[in-house]
Amino acid sequence: MFVPFFEKLRDAGVPVSLREYLTFLEAMKAGLATYDVEGFYYLARSAMVKDERNIDKFDRAFAAAFKGLENITLDQVLEAVDLPADWLEKRAEKHLTPEERAEIEALGGFDKLMETLRERLKEQQGRHQGGNKWIGTGGTSPFGAHGYNPEGVRIGQDKSRHQRAVKVWDKREFRNLDDSIELGTRNIKVALKRLRRWARDGAADELDLDGTIRSTAEHGYLDVQTRPERRNAVKVLLFLDVGGSMDAHIRVVEELFSAARAEFKHMEYFYFHNCLYEGVWRDNRRRWNAQTPTQDVLRTYGSDYKCIFVGDASMSPYEIAYPGGANEHWNAESGQTWLTRAREQWPSNLWLNPVPQRQWDYTHSIAMIREIFEDNMVPMTLEGLERGMRSLTR
Repeated sequence: MFVPFFEKLRDAGVPVSLREYLTFLEAMKAGLATYDVEGFYYLARSAMVKDERNIDKFDRAFAAAFKGLENITLDQVLEAVDLPADWLEKRAEKHLTPEERAEIEALGGFDKLMETLRERLKEQQGRHQGGNKWIGTGGTSPFGAHGYNPEGVRIGQDKSRHQRAVKVWDKREFRNLDDSIELGTRNIKVALKRLRRWARDGAADELDLDGTIRSTAEHGYLDVQTRPERRNAVKVLLFLDVGGSMDAHIRVVEELFSAARAEFKHMEYFYFHNCLYEGVWRDNRRRWNAQTPTQDVLRTYGSDYKCIFVGDASMSPYEIAYPGGANEHWNAESGQTWLTRAREQWPSNLWLNPVPQRQWDYTHSIAMIREIFEDNMVPMTLEGLERGMRSLTR
């Protein structure tokens, strides 16, 4: 029954092997994720994903393979599920206090619970709020939404208040950019090379062939000469917009990111969403609990860094101009304030926009970002990259 799931994983580009698939089947046979959709998801992911860069691909394949699994109707569940009594007892011992178990047992056990639910579905007319009997919202009835009961059934609710049935594979979590993607064109790398500034520093550990030949000829014996390794001395600070409207530009941004990682030895990068605010992050899967204060970034990296923002600059103008305008959190200061601080800290700066330049005039927020950057915005084309790299070397 899991063969279609396995095929969807392979189609999505998850490099799952037959051995990993068999390990997953053994775990299922052992009952490690019985009657638990979320546990099943984590079991499958741990068995068949060996590289965190493939988690997003796995999530999309899982959602496609098991679409609707969390929306099975009550009657379907009651007809299909045959819960062993000993399993129910163990679950009760693990999750319920003695008082709660006594309350459930007072209903007559699982069968009585389901029977009562059916009766109340037939009896109830209209919406009910609160209380402990009717099916509705709030309250402590075993059935309904936005309330709590230890063995309850959730009905008519789009999300869980207690996070007991969250669809983790469909959560809107922005994924990290892949820095090892095969470049669609080598010209991006060639364009970035214009930003190189070579310098010789460090220990003299590189063979100086010309110097060795010259010194050997002068002295009449082999005289090996060394010199400091020639290094790319330019420092780059990259801010990458991810999520939302940027999803349409993932491929070209990944190509740019991969080329930049290969080209610059001194490169730091951070993610943001839509506009720069008081926090940025390194890992999109932890963007809510592992943010780096933007003020720390401003203090850490010196003004000799080349600062490049990559984003479509397409958002509500309020997100740029006003405190509280951000669409995901309350921002005490406007995005424009933080962008201005960044440009003052790193005078050599640039905004790369993957949106075709001919479309810029149709989006008010793009015009606002261009004004903040004093028109130093270029399209993410080869010509645009060439022009942008030239501006950063001035």
